[in-house]
Amino acid sequence: MIATKESHTGGCQCGAVRFRVTELGRPSFCHCRMCQKAFGATGGALVTAKAFTWTRGAPKYFQSSKAIKRGFCADCGTPLTFEYEGGIDIAIPTFDKAGEIAPVIQLSPEAALPWAAGISSLPGYPAEERERREAWMQSIQSNQHPDHDTDVWPAKVWPSKS
Repeated sequence: MIATKESHTGGCQCGAVRFRVTELGRPSFCHCRMCQKAFGATGGALVTAKAFTWTRGAPKYFQSSKAIKRGFCADCGTPLTFEYEGGIDIAIPTFDKAGEIAPVIQLSPEAALPWAAGISSLPGYPAEERERREAWMQSIQSNQHPDHDTDVWPAKVWPSKS
């Protein structure tokens, strides 16, 4: 997807920070070491936001270089933005419908972690481990904000487990 004028919403994992974008630019995936560290992953999937508004809360910032600051949720730590003079890119996984925004270009491919390309070919959990993990996942109480706007935050408060 490139340069759409649809409305897109998203936010952090806990829901303290939410946003709306009404015009997207080019989606990309950056392999640079700064993005690897900022996202705690193999890199960062980002899309340029041309018409952007915070709708709940606001991020805290880390100045990752002289020219770049990165916005993140101070409550849950979710990486949200890559900001530079004259522009802002939003982390694609933070959109409510992240699957609709696919990168069309990669940046710094020479910095890609050497094992990252093979992840999709790794075997999955054996069936008995998968069943045990699925049962465990059903037993936990997620504090993740739903993938849509809510009138109140937090959307749901779970009692703490003792």
